[in-house]
Amino acid sequence: MKTPIHYISILGLALLSTITLHAQHVNPEKHNYFILSKNIQQLKPITITAHALAEEDSKNHGELHVVFCGKTVRDIPGSVMFNKLLEDSKSAPIKIFVCGLSLKKFNVTLDNLPENIKVIDNGILYALQMKKQGFISLTI
Repeated sequence: MKTPIHYISILGLALLSTITLHAQHVNPEKHNYFILSKNIQQLKPITITAHALAEEDSKNHGELHVVFCGKTVRDIPGSVMFNKLLEDSKSAPIKIFVCGLSLKKFNVTLDNLPENIKVIDNGILYALQMKKQGFISLTI
């Protein structure tokens, strides 16, 4: 006969194995970075930093993710400056996102965004998820 402790033990092991599997998504030998930015003009220094980190980390360089959030998302649609910065960032090992919650809050529609920028639902949640996966994080 199975006791309640047996069921609790099985549940605990199942949860532990799920946590272990989730943690294996990122290679711990690679240096991964995450930046949460509230200013689209930061893309230029972020791009310079991405190049420098890729050179410094060499074969251990992983990924660099940037999420723009807050009221700065209002500055993205139709911004010649931001489109130039996006174009310049293509040569950098960087993934650029914009926060969907910020887009909703400031009434920015997806069709007003450049084609090569991706939207994530919640920038804060994404930042915490990246932190759990071992990304080194920075908010600017």
